[in-house]
Amino acid sequence: MRYLVLVLLPVVSLFLETSFFVQYPIWKSGPDLILLFVAFYALLNGSRRGCLYGFVCGLFRDLYVGRVIGLNALSLALTAYLLGKWELKVFQDNYLVGLFCAVAATAVNSMCLSILLFISTGEFNAARTVGIQFVGQVIYNGILSIPFYIWYYKTSRQNWSKVSF
Repeated sequence: MRYLVLVLLPVVSLFLETSFFVQYPIWKSGPDLILLFVAFYALLNGSRRGCLYGFVCGLFRDLYVGRVIGLNALSLALTAYLLGKWELKVFQDNYLVGLFCAVAATAVNSMCLSILLFISTGEFNAARTVGIQFVGQVIYNGILSIPFYIWYYKTSRQNWSKVSF
C-alpha cells in the first residue's frame, strides 16, 4: 500500500497541476504539488531517501512536461536533500512545519531551477525566480501545504508512505 501511495502521489499531483489548478492561477502561477510531497517526504524520512524520491519524481515531471530532461530531477533532488537535513531538527507534529517547509522548498527549488536552466540553456527568468510568479507560487503552495501536510503526516504515521529504499 505504501508503495502505491508513493507512486500515485506524483501522478495525481501532476494531473491536478496541469488540469485543475491551471484554471485558477494566482498571479500567473499554480501550485507545485509534486514539490510539496517531495519536501514532506524528505522532511519525514531524511535527506538520502528524500533525494532519491525527489530525483524520481522530478524525472517523471521532466518526461511529462519538461523541455530539458533532468532539470526538474536535479532540482527536486537537491531541494529534497537540503530539506531532509531538517528531519531531526524540527518538531514534525507541528502542522505549521508544513507551511515553513513549503515556503522554503518553493524558494530553494525556484533558485535551483533558475540556476540549472541558465547553465543548460543560457536563459534566466527573473519573473520565475524573484518576481510575481514566484510570489504566486509561494502563496499557492503555502495555502495548500497545511491540509496536505496534515494528511501526509497522518498517513506517514500509519506507515503508508514510509518506505525504505
